[in-house]
Amino acid sequence: QVQLVESGGGLVQAGDSLRLSCAASGRTFAFSNYAMGWFRQAPGKKREFVAGISGSGNTTPYADSVKGRFTISRDNAKNTVYLQMNSLKPEDTAVYYCARQSAPSRRPSALLSTYDYWGQGTQVTVSS
Repeated sequence: QVQLVESGGGLVQAGDSLRLSCAASGRTFAFSNYAMGWFRQAPGKKREFVAGISGSGNTTPYADSVKGRFTISRDNAKNTVYLQMNSLKPEDTAVYYCARQSAPSRRPSALLSTYDYWGQGTQVTVSS
């Protein structure tokens, strides 16, 4: 069993920053072997890819909408993945989810179907 718990969301103003965290746990979960991803879902919209990171942290794809503003990172010693969000915009308002890619040693993917475990989400609201 794998558990993912996000934290760090909140209400901020446009231009502010937030850092989200996702702590992973699970008795047989070798965290550093798996790519992780951040996704978000705004009201009435489909869940969309935000950023991904390989197990080593060397590969980090981003959605075009967040490139240059958001940074994904991980600390494998703490089984935690982060999403640093700068220059936030009202259109970044959404519930943010972290997820584990289903197979080890894969490159991070933007496809939701390639992720098997998801956190409960953390709300990010950006006011104008």
